[in-house]
Amino acid sequence: MRRALELAREGVGLTAPNPAVGAVIVDANGKIVGSDFHTYDGLKHAEVLAIEQAGERTRGATLYLNLEPCSHQGRTGPCADAVIAAGIKRVFASMQDPNPAVSGGGFQRLRNAGVEVHVGLLAEEAKHLNEAFAKYVRTKLPLVILKAGMTLDGKIAPPPSDDVLPAPGAGGSSGGWITSDEARAHVQQLRHASDAIMVGVGTVLADDPLLTDRSGLPRRRRLLRVILDSRLRLPLDSEIAETAGDQNDVLVFCSFPDDKRRAELEALGIRVEQVPLAWPDGRPDMRRAIERLGGLGITSVLIEGGAMVNWAALEGRLVDKIFLYYAPKILGGTGSVPFAGGRGFSNMQEAAYVKSFRLHRFGEDFAVEGYLRDPYGEE
Repeated sequence: MRRALELAREGVGLTAPNPAVGAVIVDANGKIVGSDFHTYDGLKHAEVLAIEQAGERTRGATLYLNLEPCSHQGRTGPCADAVIAAGIKRVFASMQDPNPAVSGGGFQRLRNAGVEVHVGLLAEEAKHLNEAFAKYVRTKLPLVILKAGMTLDGKIAPPPSDDVLPAPGAGGSSGGWITSDEARAHVQQLRHASDAIMVGVGTVLADDPLLTDRSGLPRRRRLLRVILDSRLRLPLDSEIAETAGDQNDVLVFCSFPDDKRRAELEALGIRVEQVPLAWPDGRPDMRRAIERLGGLGITSVLIEGGAMVNWAALEGRLVDKIFLYYAPKILGGTGSVPFAGGRGFSNMQEAAYVKSFRLHRFGEDFAVEGYLRDPYGEE
């Protein structure tokens, strides 16, 4: 099963909006005779690819995979039927498919055909791997991850200078990175596993980032760069604007669409869409933006914004998961930029509560990973 999960992870970035699945077939002598993983463009599911690789050696064999075989007709036929036809006698699956169109139906079809089915081996690892798929397939909304790098006292940047906005955790006016090379390398892994990255235009004005996936790993579609920009202030000479081209990977949500400015941005290959104004702060309605991304088939969004974008996401109860990196530094002062700005929650009963958290180490830094909502809806 660990090998099946390793194979499934090779599909990260290559499967959305489908789940990442790996499959391993072991014959009666304990020898691996077939193994593979799913990619969206490859069409065939992992268990079918493993069956084809194993050939006649599937008779009486055991199949290990991290997700229940499908039982419905989609882009491919039901994988449960392929498993039965291959003569596989035992199936070990980590978890039931969260897709309501399957949700136990594949297991039942296997059992009805006399196949021995075991569920739950390495279930937590499997659920963690496909949490974006689980959220999207149930709700048609992306998994929203709020990421930030900060000091031990919760600051994402030092006080801004008079003429430069503070960059959240990066160079420019902040005078250097807050977090370590190791932590920032892991951020690229988060980006690679995400379909879209979202920031406010203030971050662009302050830091002029590229917002690209620099993990070096292959992906099926480019990371969609999403900018919340109420008045279309995105500079035409910014890194994002200049690298848009014909890649169709930059989307700007605005609330006041100046026709001239919109035409200039669209001429650079940038999509501009209007969403309602979020009252009373005059920013694009983030909830409507997230809903629109779901409509575009985006299964996961990584928010890397500044203090106000972070607060808007938290206040709107839009965040499913946090990944917060802490460096062993203290900025102090009242002018340093906090992780989340705005008015803040008025009491502890309203505060966003993080559950099921994990701690990670990255050199001298550490990170907290946790959930505000269960992607599987099992709360």
